[in-house]
Amino acid sequence: MGVFILFSILAIYSFGRFAKQVKGESSYALTIQDGQTNLDKALGIEFALHPNESSLLLVPSDKDAFAIRAKSAREAGRSLDLQYYMWHNDLTGQLLGLEVLEAAERGVRVRIILDDMNVKDNSDLLATLNQHPNIHIRMFNPTRARGNNLMRGIEMLLRGLSLDRRMHNKAWIADGRMAIVGGRNIGDEYFGAAENRNFFDVDLLIGGQAVHDTEAIFDDFWNSDAVIPIEALVKNHKQSLEHLRLTIESKRANLLAQPYLNQLADTPSVQSLFKKEWNQGVWQVHWSKDIHVYSDPAIKAFNKGEAQWLKNRIQPIITQSTRRLDIISPYFVPGKSGVHEFIHLHQQGVALRILTNSLAANDVIFAHGGYMTYRKPLLEKGIKLYELKPFGKVGHTLLGSSGASLHTKAFLVDDKLGFVGSFNFDPRSANLNTEMGIIFAEPTIIQALQNEFNLRISNDYSYHVILQDDKLCWLDQSDHHEEIKWQHDPESKWWQRALATVISYLPIESQL
Repeated sequence: MGVFILFSILAIYSFGRFAKQVKGESSYALTIQDGQTNLDKALGIEFALHPNESSLLLVPSDKDAFAIRAKSAREAGRSLDLQYYMWHNDLTGQLLGLEVLEAAERGVRVRIILDDMNVKDNSDLLATLNQHPNIHIRMFNPTRARGNNLMRGIEMLLRGLSLDRRMHNKAWIADGRMAIVGGRNIGDEYFGAAENRNFFDVDLLIGGQAVHDTEAIFDDFWNSDAVIPIEALVKNHKQSLEHLRLTIESKRANLLAQPYLNQLADTPSVQSLFKKEWNQGVWQVHWSKDIHVYSDPAIKAFNKGEAQWLKNRIQPIITQSTRRLDIISPYFVPGKSGVHEFIHLHQQGVALRILTNSLAANDVIFAHGGYMTYRKPLLEKGIKLYELKPFGKVGHTLLGSSGASLHTKAFLVDDKLGFVGSFNFDPRSANLNTEMGIIFAEPTIIQALQNEFNLRISNDYSYHVILQDDKLCWLDQSDHHEEIKWQHDPESKWWQRALATVISYLPIESQL
């Protein structure tokens, strides 16, 4: 054990020296200049009418979420600042990657921050993109070992405690004029294109003052010691930038890409998103001074700055509920202190409803193992639990799938305050990962989010978990069949239930 600790200290020290030597130059959000870009011209006058305010629009549809990102990249003329936990090298990931590359070729400065844990085999691809003079990519808390899986595994073992801290933020910022913040990563399952399972998720489209806050968060991460330029990690490029561009561009001819390209063609300009009717509904943004973007600071990667951690902004809002609290969290591990707070709120007259994934819908079985022990204590005190069905209606997808999973992270307090972001109600989001989100008090958007919550807990989408004769019971109701009462986790396999049970006994809750 002593030898391992020694090598671990040496590995952390060595990486720290390496990180300081290769740290990239500081840079910041480019100054907005009225009339400089198409987005300046389209949005400048509208935003000038709302000084010190922010605009807000809920985006629950995955196809719209894809189109807004792509459209903003096409209309950007100054900068794209993109920050994601995952960016998959799949159909929609490549289509959006091509939009970003084409923006760079028009002269747009592109800065991308990605969490390194999920890059894996995409390092060479990202390094190739990074060859473009207008594209700059940095990796959050990376491993120094890249291609050799054995060496990477050894490094992860020796630097285990420091590498356990990940960047879970999601933000897409165009020209400093508009931004998309929420729970979606970049990949097929977030835009309804995955064959096996797609995620239900929501984003918020913002403009005005809140975009400046989002840019400040991005700059904090970009200039922090926790990120390293990808050129310092990957030296050799297996293909040229032009070959990569042609390879990705060929994806546009893929038949599976056509629904997304058609949606993009049918999507009005970004200006229309902020001012006019869009698609079948009225997509009118709403302006308010009560819209704020918050994030954990980048130094959370070093277990520092706890007073500024996002959990310390969220907790007081939750505990000040007086009438109703609705929570959506795909991974829900409240811990004993969280259960105590929820029970206390309920005893004070607050109606609590919690929506999370069922075992069959959950894509992280370890998280479900951490959650399952808290169901009974919550139900015993009258708190309502709902679990998403694994094969419910896939209401917003273009291509559909055989399965569905919850990925939305949101809550509503007393019909007055709302939150949408990347923060799960679990120890990992609270104490290990960096997270971000938007807290708002705009009534129309709160109602829209409330409608989304009510839809997801409806019989067609979720099981209602209850206690019957002191045992857990799942009510399975819909318009298509009579009520079914499950006596174990619905639609799950025996080995899933067994594994989740074993996990529930392990002392690993702090990692979930």
